[in-house]
Amino acid sequence: MQYFTDTEKYIDLQEVNTAIETAFADHGRGVVQMPPKMYITLPDGDFRSMPAYLPSLSLAGVKIVNVHPNNPAHGLLTVMALTVILDIATGIPVAILNATKLTDMRTGAAGAVAAKYLASKKEIVLGLIGTGRQAEAQYQAISQELDIYEIKCWSRNSLHAEKFAQAVTGHDSRSVPLEKACDCDVLVTTTPSRTPIVRSEWVQDGTHINAIGADAPGKQELDPLLLMRGQVFVDDMSQAVHSGEVNVPISRGIFHTEDIAGTLGEVVIGMKQRRSPDQITIFDSTGLAIQDLAIAAIAMRNGRAIDLPFP
Repeated sequence: MQYFTDTEKYIDLQEVNTAIETAFADHGRGVVQMPPKMYITLPDGDFRSMPAYLPSLSLAGVKIVNVHPNNPAHGLLTVMALTVILDIATGIPVAILNATKLTDMRTGAAGAVAAKYLASKKEIVLGLIGTGRQAEAQYQAISQELDIYEIKCWSRNSLHAEKFAQAVTGHDSRSVPLEKACDCDVLVTTTPSRTPIVRSEWVQDGTHINAIGADAPGKQELDPLLLMRGQVFVDDMSQAVHSGEVNVPISRGIFHTEDIAGTLGEVVIGMKQRRSPDQITIFDSTGLAIQDLAIAAIAMRNGRAIDLPFP
């Protein structure tokens, strides 16, 4: 068995985007095995187990990932992850990967795939609500697929937004009020909010939204009126209804499962698409285990490993 760490140093972002796009296509065709992620609630956070089998890559495995919002106050990351890869013929563990940064990258790639297929323009103003690690991953991945000529960013902590804007090079990037950040072509929300922070009237027709932050029951970032205005595409129906952006509106009877336009996989394989250039589109991302397998394949191919005897 091999242990892989610091694998992100050897990974090309475009290769990740392509691999994640292929995984979504497999999901759209129904040729993967992937039960909904399981949540274990802890006093100050939770951890999730995410198993899957991706036949196209001959990979099976499981990721364990935590979310502890108070960790930064203790000098720890909010999200940390470990992926175990199994031999599909024998079940023996063949690799363990430090998947913390890989999780950021594969989530960013999912947003990039959604923007590639659902954004109404190829040259865009990018709006970022939240300026943490995932905002950076979304920006980097989307920049591989679309031409970003302006970035507007907002954070509850204005210093964080200003620091993010200054760190971005090659683009007109600035910290702006929340309402101004929503005036864009592609909007990315990456906050842990449990109350809507993006109001419907702030979002113009034709905008594409990557709703990333709502990844557990009770979380939501978008005004439910936005869901009713737009076409909502999810990564996985079961996970989204349980813990995606749509989970609270559905539980309250404001939005309904039958209102969901389809999955991103169905968009990738051409079964579904945006209705018109003026349509608002929303990608509700919860994070799929097949994404973890897809990026694990790249990491195992390109990364450096330490041999660990097993059994």
